[in-house]
Amino acid sequence: MPMGPPGAHGRTRPRGRGGMVGGRRDYTPVSWKQYWDKSESVTLENGDVFQVYKRGEAGPLLLLLHGGGYSALTWSLFAESVSEMVECQVMAFDQRGHGDTKTSDDTDLSADTLAKDVGLVIEATYGLQQPPCVLIGHSMGGAIAVNAAYLEHVAGLAGLVVIDVVEGTAMDALSSMQGFLRGRPQNFNSLQNAIEWSVRSGQTRNVEAAKVSMPGQIKNSETGCCGTHDVESSIDSLNRNQEPSSEGAVRADVIPEETAENDGNSSSESSPPQPNSPTENALPVKKYTWRINLAETEKFWPGWFQGLSSKFLSSSPAKMLLLAGIDRLDTDLTVGQMQGKFQMQVLPQCGHAVQEDTPDRVAEVLATFLLRHRLTTPKADFNRSFPAC
Repeated sequence: MPMGPPGAHGRTRPRGRGGMVGGRRDYTPVSWKQYWDKSESVTLENGDVFQVYKRGEAGPLLLLLHGGGYSALTWSLFAESVSEMVECQVMAFDQRGHGDTKTSDDTDLSADTLAKDVGLVIEATYGLQQPPCVLIGHSMGGAIAVNAAYLEHVAGLAGLVVIDVVEGTAMDALSSMQGFLRGRPQNFNSLQNAIEWSVRSGQTRNVEAAKVSMPGQIKNSETGCCGTHDVESSIDSLNRNQEPSSEGAVRADVIPEETAENDGNSSSESSPPQPNSPTENALPVKKYTWRINLAETEKFWPGWFQGLSSKFLSSSPAKMLLLAGIDRLDTDLTVGQMQGKFQMQVLPQCGHAVQEDTPDRVAEVLATFLLRHRLTTPKADFNRSFPAC
């Protein structure tokens, strides 16, 4: 079960288990309000509306860009952790076609358009008061961060961090993406069912992260609204329907807890629940589907990653590449690393959603990176981690 680094920032709350009810794992969704100070809709001059989440009011701006199919809420646990370690303000927004963001063309997920959105959202949010900015992107978001930096869409760019995306590996993986997408459930009975699938399938290895982030990845088939709008009502409904505690009484939204050897931190646990799981019999069938149909965005995939290595290396700010495992670096990156053009950090035993699986460790690495380049100041009791290759 992941926990914050001892003595790093005083955290004692365990990460990953996400609560137990009667010996069973609880998949009740959690509101974004537990992790972010505010959420607001930012309207651009062209009428596009981007959903933005903020935490903190001082220090450099850490602008967080999520991967394809995720939402800004994938950064929730990381945002909480990093803001407790160093002085910073954190902002994440739902990119075009994702989460609660609504634009005139949600189908245009080209690298150029998404990179331009980054600069426009920052400008609309901060105006002339924009603080120094560190772009941090995961997967597709990492590629968009690099493009936004390369195309100079962000004024005052002080740092660039790319999480678990490398050009060669990403391009090689594109051929198998459609098969992966077809293998996912297309519908879920409830928010709880979607959260359960996310953890049991290994998409996210951290229950706490899944409980806040998964609602942002799906939408209500009846209302067309993102699942984030149903979190409060879902919690209220579950609380009303919960029977008084008695021996043998269990809630419909939880399933038996796995054994210690199979505690949800591994993708090798029992088969993921299907949308018509017996635990959901009392709930409407096929109420939720994916917020974005990623299969229909295939024509944009190559553009996200082509030329990524050279663009990354040619960007002027301090740079770091954070990987979930030992990955294949192409020639440009290998030479660039040997020349000290960027810092590389490997966090083994993580899944692809690194910032969700081990948010405290990622926050520690990022906080150390910021301090190393004198972009911020530490908060009390934060101990820097030593850089690794």
